[in-house]
Amino acid sequence: SDGAADMDVTRATDATRVDENGLIADVLSNVPRIDYTGGGCPHILAEPQRTNLVTYSEDYTVYSLTRITITSSYGTSPNGGQNSTAIFNTTETGGHNLNGNYFSVTSGTSYVNSVFAKAGTITKMKLRLFSGGGTLIGFNDGVFDLTNGTATGVGASIESYGNGWYRCYMVDSPTSSVSNARFNIGLLNADGDSNYTGLITDYIEVFGSEVSVGSYATSYIPTSGSTVTRNQDIFTRDGIGSLINSTEGVLFVEMAALSDDGTNRRISIAKDGNNKINMVLSTSSNTVQAIVISLGSVQFNASYAISDTTLFFKVAIKYKENDFALWINGVEVATDTSGNTFTSGELNKLVFDNSDGNNPFYGKVKQLQVYDTALTD
Repeated sequence: SDGAADMDVTRATDATRVDENGLIADVLSNVPRIDYTGGGCPHILAEPQRTNLVTYSEDYTVYSLTRITITSSYGTSPNGGQNSTAIFNTTETGGHNLNGNYFSVTSGTSYVNSVFAKAGTITKMKLRLFSGGGTLIGFNDGVFDLTNGTATGVGASIESYGNGWYRCYMVDSPTSSVSNARFNIGLLNADGDSNYTGLITDYIEVFGSEVSVGSYATSYIPTSGSTVTRNQDIFTRDGIGSLINSTEGVLFVEMAALSDDGTNRRISIAKDGNNKINMVLSTSSNTVQAIVISLGSVQFNASYAISDTTLFFKVAIKYKENDFALWINGVEVATDTSGNTFTSGELNKLVFDNSDGNNPFYGKVKQLQVYDTALTD
C-alpha cells in the first residue's frame, strides 16, 4: 500500500484494453493495461510488440469495393463510438467483397488477420488474405457465423465482444512472398455461398481491421493513415531485497498464457542469472515449470503439464533449504528434499522475464504474490 513494491511498467507506445464496461479503450504509453476481457475480475495484460499493417483500420471508404456499398458511422462499435461501418450488398451477381490496402508478406511467416463484425440482415462472412492480382497465396478462408458465433476453416477462430459484436480471426502463413497482399472481407448468403445475386437492403457491420505478424492474436491496434506499432509490455521491479526472503519463501501467480505457442516465457524473483527463481511457461505444450538456481547451480527443476495454459490457473513455487515444491491449482505436483537456496538479502528484484531481459513473459496475470516464508501445505 506504500508503493514500495509497485512494478515499473515500460511500453513506449499507446495501446488498447477492454475496460470494465466491455469496451475497447485507449491506454497511454508506460501505463499498465488492466484488462477485463471475458468479464469478471480484471488482469494485467503483457503482450509482445506487434505492428498493424492495415493503414486505415476503421475508415473503409479508402478501400476497393466489389458489388457492395458502405455507410460510415452506421452504428455503435466495440469502442462505444458511433463509428462502425455497414457493408451493403448490391443487386449484382457475383462475389460481394471489400479489399484492403497493399502490404508485403513473407513466405512461411505467420500472420494474424482480424476484424470486428456484427450481423445485420447478413449473418455470414468470409475473411482471407490474397495478392493484389487476385491470386491466393496459400492463405485459407475463414467463414464466420455472426449469429451463432462460430468459425470454420483452418486457423479460424471467433471471440464475443458483447452487443452482437465478434472479433473474427484468421491465422495462416503464405506460400509465396509478395508485396501486394491485402485483406478481404466477403459477404456470404444464408447458404454460405460467396457468388450470388444480392439485395441492397442486406448488410453486416464491421470495425477495426488488423493484419500483423504473429502466431496468435493480441489486443487491437488502431490506425489512421499508416501502419502502427505497439511496443511490448515490460514489467520490472528492482531494489526490493528487503521485501524478499532469500533463504525461503513462495512465489505465487494466478495467470493465463496468451497462446500455447511453444516459446519460453518466465516470471522471476532474482539477483542475477546465477541466482533466481523462475516460474516458466515452457516450450513443451501446456507445461508449467519451476526452476531454482543458486550460485549458478540448479537446485530444483520440476515440470507439470496442465490441460490448457490459456485458461487461468494458479501456480506456487516453494523454496527452502532441502524443501522445494511445485503446486498447481492447490495440488502439490512435484517436490525435492535436497538443495540450497540463497544468502540472506540476495534476491532483490521481480521481473517478467528470465532476470536478464530474455524469455519475456507474455500473458495475463490476476494475482502475483511473494511470501517471505516457506508456507506449510
